[in-house]
Amino acid sequence: MTSLLTGSPTTRTTGPAAPRHRWPLAVLAALGGAGAALGPLLVCLALGVSGWFLVDAGAHGTPSDGMRVGALTWLMAHGSGVQVEGVAVTAVPLGITLLAAWFLWRSGLRVGAAVSGRGPDADAISDGERDWTVPLAGLFLTLGYAVVGVVTLALAATPQTSPGTAGVVLWTIGLCLVIGLPALAVGSGRAAIWTSYVPATLVAALGIARRLLLTWLLLSTLALVAAFLLDVGTAANVMSQLHTSAGDAVLVVALSLVLVPNAVGFAGSYLMGPGFTVGAGTLVSPSAVALGPLPMFPMLAALPDSGTTPAWTNALVALPPVLAAVVVARAMRRTPTLRWDEGALRGCVGGALAGVGFALLAALAGGAVGPGRMRDVGPFAGEVMVHAIVSFGLGGLVGGLLATAWHRRALAAADAG
Repeated sequence: MTSLLTGSPTTRTTGPAAPRHRWPLAVLAALGGAGAALGPLLVCLALGVSGWFLVDAGAHGTPSDGMRVGALTWLMAHGSGVQVEGVAVTAVPLGITLLAAWFLWRSGLRVGAAVSGRGPDADAISDGERDWTVPLAGLFLTLGYAVVGVVTLALAATPQTSPGTAGVVLWTIGLCLVIGLPALAVGSGRAAIWTSYVPATLVAALGIARRLLLTWLLLSTLALVAAFLLDVGTAANVMSQLHTSAGDAVLVVALSLVLVPNAVGFAGSYLMGPGFTVGAGTLVSPSAVALGPLPMFPMLAALPDSGTTPAWTNALVALPPVLAAVVVARAMRRTPTLRWDEGALRGCVGGALAGVGFALLAALAGGAVGPGRMRDVGPFAGEVMVHAIVSFGLGGLVGGLLATAWHRRALAAADAG
């Protein structure tokens, strides 16, 4: 941002202290995108080789086999899916996806700072001059990321695994649009300029949505941990029945950690009301639990017992609107308003946006994980979206009105005093 406020590009590049050569924007952005993709890919490759060695101390196969597994895991985190013994596995390990998103965000910030001096300055942008710096950087950032994805797919794919190219490309575009482009805007200082033209009510609503979504994910994580600890004996029994060695146990724990974000989406969908399925014909929700045969995976110990649910679990559906009201009221006490309509709009819109955000996570959390019944595993994304928008929206509306009423009353008391 500072570089945008110090004058035009011509002024900044003159003088004896200025660099004589600068990397072109396309090269900087493409290298940034490639680096963002290579970071988590190298992590997956290292984990793949470590897993290969832990299984049987390298007695079978070669390190390249472990690297191929790591590369396929990275591709699965980008929506490629794979074939395992002829069975499609489409579930996305969101833990690796979040790692990729973090690398992309950091890379976007660095590239944005590097190209901040390109294009018109802040005064010219304020006067309406078109600035294509961030869109162009975003385009080349996406291209660099996509090249790494396509090359990785070409090297790691086999006729037996058959990962999908379309999924990798689409997920790359989505990540770069949702994560990379905002990071470029923030790093280059353009976000500070552009947000000055956004209505204050919308900015406040976006802040409320972010706070509410993070709070709901934290609550869902706590619920997942509590459910697992209440039946941790079942998880230990599963591990004993699997007759795992120390290396195998480490791999199971690592796989569970990678799938924690998926499980948080499941837990949040349960608390929201619609619940989820762990196989065709099954249901896990506060009002009913119907389970069939399950694979022997320790994390599934967090599932409730099949059959009639306790009466108190039906009250869990009140959590989303109550939480939304509390979070919105606390958030709006920091940015108060005296207008009833603005308070209601901030809370309602912020809550609805948070509902949409969580529904997207729920939609990404599921997928096919095996043959037969296990081709249908995941939250009921459509129902979750409806419940989340309504619950968070109504709760946010109440919270916004309560915060406005509190501020008006406090102001009236101060005037009377």
